[in-house]
Amino acid sequence: MNTRQQQLQAFDRLLTIMDELREKCPWDRKQTLQSLRHLTIEETYELGDAILDNDLEEVKKELGDLLLHIVFYAKIGSETQNFDVADVANSICDKLIDRHPHIYGDVVVADEEEVKQNWEKLKLKEGKKSVLQGVPRSLPAMVKANRIQDKVAGVGFDWEEPHQVFEKVKEELLELDAEIKNGHQENIENEFGDVLFSMINYARFLKVNPENALEKTNKKFIKRFQYLEQKSQEINKPLSEMTLTEMDIFWEEAKRY
Repeated sequence: MNTRQQQLQAFDRLLTIMDELREKCPWDRKQTLQSLRHLTIEETYELGDAILDNDLEEVKKELGDLLLHIVFYAKIGSETQNFDVADVANSICDKLIDRHPHIYGDVVVADEEEVKQNWEKLKLKEGKKSVLQGVPRSLPAMVKANRIQDKVAGVGFDWEEPHQVFEKVKEELLELDAEIKNGHQENIENEFGDVLFSMINYARFLKVNPENALEKTNKKFIKRFQYLEQKSQEINKPLSEMTLTEMDIFWEEAKRY
């Protein structure tokens, strides 16, 4: 592993390269906060994929891509005299110190849950009108639901036991079933959303990240379906001409790999 001095030298090297690119490269010179935004989102998802795959070499590379974006935004901020990379770093340092009075102050906490509750209370003291104010509007719906539930739980708005949440899941399923029988599409959509929201809440109680769990299932399904496609090519029979029984044989085979 690199020493702290080597780490600082590497970061200084990146800052120097960023300065040079911003001055000399037509593409880099053209970028704005707005033009980089969608690229940053893509890089974040690529990092997420690498983490789920447990590909540490790829995690390292994707972290580098994200670090580049942070440095890039800070460089643009310095050009408009709004902020630079030191301001960015000091801002998060100050926040971490303020939000950890049990480390940098005299507050005593019993466990991780108390840390989370104190975190949300401190945010309100900082002037936020709602604990939900920090949930980005553009988050994907599943991630947003998880963050909403996590944040309100931090101020005590929560169930006490997992079985209570499971009962809520069953209640929402019954309400969905009733609306399906009524055939009212808008109500069906509303109740389906309630089922998903309650399932995401139940996942939290089971200490399961719903986004990660679903993505792992997506990857598993893709792998099995591609095995099915491969087998259909081997027997020279398109999937569209195979029966469900024939496909199921290969699907069960795929589960063993």
